[in-house]
Amino acid sequence: MLNSKLLVLASTSIYRSELLKRLQIPFETIAPEVDEAALPDESARDTSLRLALAKAKAAAKTYPDALIIGSDQVALLEGVQLGKPLSHENAVLQLSAMRGRTTCFYTAIALLNSKTGHAQTAVAENYVTLHMLSDAEIEGYLQKEQPYHCAGSAKSEGLGIALMSSMSGDDPNALIGLPLILLCQMLKRENVRLY
Repeated sequence: MLNSKLLVLASTSIYRSELLKRLQIPFETIAPEVDEAALPDESARDTSLRLALAKAKAAAKTYPDALIIGSDQVALLEGVQLGKPLSHENAVLQLSAMRGRTTCFYTAIALLNSKTGHAQTAVAENYVTLHMLSDAEIEGYLQKEQPYHCAGSAKSEGLGIALMSSMSGDDPNALIGLPLILLCQMLKRENVRLY
């Protein structure tokens, strides 16, 4: 085995798990018990960072000697934070507000060495502009994909890509939920061999 330290993903997201599998390192997953509400006057970037670290720290209670990955994503549209819509009605409202506009997605990552307490954190930024979608197009998309657990109500790794007129940013993986470029840098600093 290349690495002796257990790697843990503090998330039950199938999308984050699929992304992490690309690194070909064995890992375990755990559901972190964290309240994901933003704090008053907290920036979207700070919200994502705080929650990513909180998820890793929550998992450390179960895994006292591991490298724990926490990640969180917050979308920001013209000063308003957009979280997971969790319902069809909220998703319609989000996509209606986003059409023809550019939204910034802040995807934070934390890598916590639960034995030493050392934590690394960083944020990847991605910018997504949606087409001027009609109400019927929004409804049609939501009926097909039902992205109610995705910040911004669209899955770039799925049919949601058809809603987008452009995207740019630090790491396309971050938009799906896990900034792999940043994570690889963090793992190397913890002496994890990737290849």
